[in-house]
Amino acid sequence: MKNFNITRRHFGMLAAGAAAVAALPFSARAAGGTAVAATFPGNWEDGYRKALTPILQQEGYGLTIAPAMAQDQLAKVMASPGNPPYDTLLMSPGQMATAIENDLIQKIDPSRLKNWGMLAPAFQGEYGPTVTIEVNGIAYNPDMVPKPKGYRDLFENPAYKGKVSWTGFASNTAVMAYSQIARIFGSGPTDMDAVFKLFRDNPEHLKGVVDSTNHQMTLFQQGEIAVFMCSTGNVARLKSLGMKAEFVQPETGSPAAPVNIHLTKGAKNLDAAYAYMDAAISKAAQDMLKMPPTEMFPTNKDVALTPSIEAYVTRDQLANMVYPDWAAINKNRADWIRKFDALVAG
Repeated sequence: MKNFNITRRHFGMLAAGAAAVAALPFSARAAGGTAVAATFPGNWEDGYRKALTPILQQEGYGLTIAPAMAQDQLAKVMASPGNPPYDTLLMSPGQMATAIENDLIQKIDPSRLKNWGMLAPAFQGEYGPTVTIEVNGIAYNPDMVPKPKGYRDLFENPAYKGKVSWTGFASNTAVMAYSQIARIFGSGPTDMDAVFKLFRDNPEHLKGVVDSTNHQMTLFQQGEIAVFMCSTGNVARLKSLGMKAEFVQPETGSPAAPVNIHLTKGAKNLDAAYAYMDAAISKAAQDMLKMPPTEMFPTNKDVALTPSIEAYVTRDQLANMVYPDWAAINKNRADWIRKFDALVAG
C-alpha cells in the first residue's frame, strides 16, 4: 500500500509539472520538500508558476503546479481519501463548502503565514486565505457588437443573435451568470426552469454552447463568437494577446466570488504548503499577478490597484458585487447540469 501511494503521487507530479520540477536546482527541490498545488489551468497556472516558484525556491522549497478546474480537484481528492494528490486546493466558496462537508480540507494555522496580517479580516478564512476576488461579467468584441447593457440585452437585442457563446453549469462563471438570468426572467436565482425556457425560445443561443471558458476564448480569438460570460482575467488575457475585447459589468450587478487556497486533509508537505500559501498572499507575488496578462485583484492591502484593474472594479465596489448563495447552488447543481446537458443534446 505504501509503494502504491508513493507511485500515485509521483505520477500526478510528473503529469502536472515534470518540466517545471526538472528545471529547478536540486537543492531547491530537496531542501524543504515540494508543495503540490492544484491551480486553475491557463492564466492561473502560468501566473502562479512564474510568480510563486522563485519565492519558494528562495525559502528552500519546490513547487509543482497541477492544473485542474475546481470540480476536477474535488473529484480527484474524493477519489483518494487519506491520500490526496494535492497538498493545496484552489477553490471558490461553492466547492469549498463541498470540501468541508466531505472532510477534504483542514483549518489552517495563521501563525505560520508571515503575510497573514496583510489581509483584511474578510480575506482571512479559517480554511485558508483569499488570494483574489474573481469579478464576472460579459466580454464582447466592440468591432462586432455594441456594448451590452446586461444579460437581458443578449436575448432581446437582435444585434447579438447567433454571436453569444455559453457553457454548462459545471463552470462557476456560467452558474453565476445563469443565477442572475434566472432572477431577471424567472422568480429568483434558483428558478432555472425560466433559463431553460429562455434557451428553448432562443435556439440560436444553444448553437453557441461549448464545454469551457477556455474553448470560448479560442472561439473569440477566431472571430467565431463576439460575446461570452467571463471574468476580468479572461478579458485581461485576450487584451494581452492583442485582441479587441472589452469587459462590461451587467446592469443588474457583477457576480463575484472569492478564490481561496485550502490545505488538504492528509497533505504530505505541510511546510512547503504553508510556504506556498504565504507566497500567494505576499506583496511581491501580488504585485506581479496584478499586471497583464493575469491582472488579478490583489487581496494584500499593501498592493496598489493598477489603473486597468480599477477600470474593472475598485476596492470600494467590491461590497456591491453580487455574491451568489452557494449553498442553494450546490443543492441544485447536479440537477441543473443534467437538465442543461439534455437541453443542449436536444
